[in-house]
Amino acid sequence: MTTQFDYRRIPPMPPEVYVAPLRRPAGLADDWLEPAQRSYGREEHRIWDDLYARQMNLMPGHACKEFMHGLEKLDLGQGGVPDFNQMSEELSKLTGWSVVPVPMLIPDHVFYYHLANRRFPAGNFIRSRDEFDYIKEPDVFHDVFGHVPLLTNPVFADYMEAYGRAGWKALKYNRLKALSALYWYTVEFGLILEDDQLRIYGAGILSGPTETVFALEGRSPNRIHLNVDRVMRTDYTISDLQATYFVIESFRELFHLTEQRGFEPIYESLAPAFQYAKTAALDTDHIYHRGTQEYELRGGRGSGARPV
Repeated sequence: MTTQFDYRRIPPMPPEVYVAPLRRPAGLADDWLEPAQRSYGREEHRIWDDLYARQMNLMPGHACKEFMHGLEKLDLGQGGVPDFNQMSEELSKLTGWSVVPVPMLIPDHVFYYHLANRRFPAGNFIRSRDEFDYIKEPDVFHDVFGHVPLLTNPVFADYMEAYGRAGWKALKYNRLKALSALYWYTVEFGLILEDDQLRIYGAGILSGPTETVFALEGRSPNRIHLNVDRVMRTDYTISDLQATYFVIESFRELFHLTEQRGFEPIYESLAPAFQYAKTAALDTDHIYHRGTQEYELRGGRGSGARPV
């Protein structure tokens, strides 16, 4: 039976995390929301379970503790694709967020609109067995397993909302590409220092087995401390393992580096194209590991080269 989803019935955010909602901007004709979370078949639920089991074998020693705590709070391994209503009710109590179903990868401006209103859009479909190891468009496993656990953390949840609001400023300055690089290198592929060890918080890493190992253990990629201005000038890889990962000390640092500063001066100074190659390690960077870039030099996924 299809689960009916209505985020309007979720209780209001607690006062300590409340921020006035972003009103629907002029020109936003469609929020892309599905009327309900779809009903998944038995095989689709099995695919979720198999993906979940595979990733959970890798999480200890790789995922950051805040992600592991979020998994515990939401209990995403109950069996089958999680129910968005249940997740949203739990998230609402913790940080005022909800999970809303969307049919596919949605336009940037719609995505920012939902984040700014503390709604995380999750794909209303799951990959097939043929796409088990890699899927081009984010599905419910990537979105829910990879992203949602960290929304239980108040500081990271605030960062995600702030990012959504920053998106509307980027639209004004025509700098969405630069802001997308920040999202890519933090929310999707970010690393964090934890007890002097690097751990993963990026959803794009945590939802796939190869990059979970490659990001922390591979000798090929750079690992560099996050500098917002530098990151927003840096190209990135969409369909392969990353050449560079950026590191934060804490989610409070991430929030401070973004929300506490204002992006207008960056937007005004940015060139339309990226300034730095994805493989670059600059003299001004705080470098934890200078990569050999041998994976890139051997051609990456396109050449059949193995991650190193």
